[in-house]
Amino acid sequence: MVSSTVALGLTAATVLVFTGVGLLAARGRIDSVESYISARDSAGSGTLAATVIASMMGVWILLSPAEAGAAFGGLPAVLGYAIGSAIPLALFVPVGARIREVMPAGHSLTEFAYARFGTGMYLLVLVVSVFYMFIFLAAEMTGIAGALALVADVPLWQTSLLVGGFVLVYTTYGGLLASIVTDTVQTLVILPLLAVGFGGALLSLGGTSGLHATVVSADPTLLDPGFGPGLEFGLYVAFALLGANMLNQGVWQRVYAADGERTLRRGLGIAAVVVVPMLLLSGLFGIAAAGLGLTESGSASIAFFLVVAKAFPAWVTLAVVVLAVLLVMSSADTMFNAIASVVTADLARLLDDPDQRTLWLGGRGLTVGVALAAMAIGAQGYSVLQLFLTADLLAAAVFVPFLAGLYTERLTGPGAMVSGVAGLVVGFAYFPSLRGLVTTVPVVGSVLPAPSFLTAFAGATLVSAALTAVATLLGGADADLDDLGREVRALDDPVADGGSER
Repeated sequence: MVSSTVALGLTAATVLVFTGVGLLAARGRIDSVESYISARDSAGSGTLAATVIASMMGVWILLSPAEAGAAFGGLPAVLGYAIGSAIPLALFVPVGARIREVMPAGHSLTEFAYARFGTGMYLLVLVVSVFYMFIFLAAEMTGIAGALALVADVPLWQTSLLVGGFVLVYTTYGGLLASIVTDTVQTLVILPLLAVGFGGALLSLGGTSGLHATVVSADPTLLDPGFGPGLEFGLYVAFALLGANMLNQGVWQRVYAADGERTLRRGLGIAAVVVVPMLLLSGLFGIAAAGLGLTESGSASIAFFLVVAKAFPAWVTLAVVVLAVLLVMSSADTMFNAIASVVTADLARLLDDPDQRTLWLGGRGLTVGVALAAMAIGAQGYSVLQLFLTADLLAAAVFVPFLAGLYTERLTGPGAMVSGVAGLVVGFAYFPSLRGLVTTVPVVGSVLPAPSFLTAFAGATLVSAALTAVATLLGGADADLDDLGREVRALDDPVADGGSER
């Protein structure tokens, strides 16, 4: 095991370097609430691709895909994770262009929900998107705290406080711009580390043919692309990732950060391609762990780290610590700023003509509040898997009627609400994780169908999609999509760093 002092020292050095990068990148460039939460038209295609990759690929890619490969169906489960992560990015290519066309001066997905559908759908989208992003953030803090506890016996609270605290410093100061710049640098480090790590492990464990023979000898279903349980897992994970990422404010912010439509299409297209091998490599660690018999004690959730420990000397584990810290920083700064931006943009509309100082302090204050709550959860060592799946289910039921509002003038707010709620009802009826809670409802418990993750996620998405189509045919909203952008208030009145008006 690596010394906890060495691991903490390396973690501190890593977060210090990237905090410095974030502070320097934002110095003198954040002069308004607008620049703090939007960084509008500032990113080229390479930067956009890098920041989207880094934002979406948190430390969970070292845990969940490997666990899926080891315990939930081998290769098809891993393929489901990889392809499921690329689909929403590919879908954002046309959807992102449409967002910029319909609401060119927008800031958040909740602004669009309110302007297009009214209060009811706005509240539903607000709750679902903020819940998902907060759970994502708490899961990242829990993941990095657990990883350092595993490899170096570092107390959970020390890791959570160290990583979360430094990310908070540069995110609170530099907003989205600092996040984008640090994301870009982090991606340039993460990609080689992951590729070299997998290549080194492969050689150390006997090469391609040797490891393949070992895995097939142990369990041939691990590499069977048609293995039924793996296919089922891959399908419902794809549904879960699709809904969750379409309601991810961090991606919506980066749609506006692109410096043009061509950049948007190229950047998102590159990101959609790059995330596939990243998740495949991570997932293959899990398959290797199962084939080598490393997960027989029920430790599939840390399969990635078990292979690292098997393949490399202890000092190489330090490189994995750096990789994990970078992955957490890149996604945590995105979630900090994304949640703050949703509320800041809404404050501009909900309050009675707030001045820039109020919005400025509100945005930064909320960032601090969210960060402290996430660090507190991360220090407890809770399992947030069930909350993560619940957040994904909520998003799976809501994203179709929400996005339909970008394309049709006929869909009404009540029609969108009913479609989303109906999807939620179907999803909850089949959702295994909430079965105990749902059965406490009188009468309902005795008529529930057999629980199934696949039916829950697919049912939530497809039922809401079908009802959205019906509501569109029957609806008569006659919404003026060309007029939505006029309801967005610009937030670019200058404010000096620190919150004082000029």
